[in-house]
Amino acid sequence: MEPLAVDGRPVPSVGIPPTTHALGRLLSRPLAVVGLALIVLIVGAALLAPWIAPFDPNEQFFDGLTVEGAPLAPNGTYWLGTDLLGRDLLSRILYGARTSLVIGVVANGAALLIGTLVGVVAGYRRGWVGTILMRFTDLMMAFPALLLAICLAAILRPSLWIVALVIALVNWVQVARVIYTETTALAERDFIQAERSLGASETRILLRHILPHLLSTVIVWGTLGISTTVLLEATLSYLGVGVQPPEPSWGNIIFENQTYFQATPWLVFFPGAAILVMALAFNLVGDALRDVLDPTERGRD
Repeated sequence: MEPLAVDGRPVPSVGIPPTTHALGRLLSRPLAVVGLALIVLIVGAALLAPWIAPFDPNEQFFDGLTVEGAPLAPNGTYWLGTDLLGRDLLSRILYGARTSLVIGVVANGAALLIGTLVGVVAGYRRGWVGTILMRFTDLMMAFPALLLAICLAAILRPSLWIVALVIALVNWVQVARVIYTETTALAERDFIQAERSLGASETRILLRHILPHLLSTVIVWGTLGISTTVLLEATLSYLGVGVQPPEPSWGNIIFENQTYFQATPWLVFFPGAAILVMALAFNLVGDALRDVLDPTERGRD
């Protein structure tokens, strides 16, 4: 029988790392398990695309169009049909998953790094340094993210890495705001003041006390931010300023085939469904992580 604390709640077993408890609580949530399963499926499909894709994603087949030159509907040879150039849609969606994941991880990771750095420095140093950093953050937040991303993508030559950079440059501001607020509150806590009075260096305080307390927030924002990044990349590609053809991405697949939407709706439905499933999966896991890593929620599951 587990020992009970004064308030009647069970005391965690000694020797079991906090990450083990967090993982157990995460796996006890059905929606989080569904999200994790979808993420594993998408990542597996992206990594194994060269082996499981039935065709080269850029190969145009002579029998991939009807006699009238229209795309083929799903059939035994082309399981999801073909696009307007006679290319296999399933193969392009599988390879497009790689593009979306790379941009999602790289762009969101860069945005998380920039936002965390700005937020921690501004929240801990304060003074004129914090004021300048946060006023610059407010200035960036004043511009609509999509409009700013379109302008940057139009100025720079769109490519996989340029799109990732553009998305990172417009997505770091929300992270910076959240980290700044938490760092400001942490800097006034008694244990931080005690460290300062004992002569601890700022580097030690930041690395040993501030950043570990921000880790759960960074993990949650990192997970939720991937879905936002994927959606923004798809939007930019759909508008023609994202990843450029013939490199497949889910957004530019929709962009290329939108003129055939009424006659061949599957060309828009399948890549659109892929975007929806990926965004939903990361949101489910992110929401669960937010509850699991929230100290006020512990002991309520």
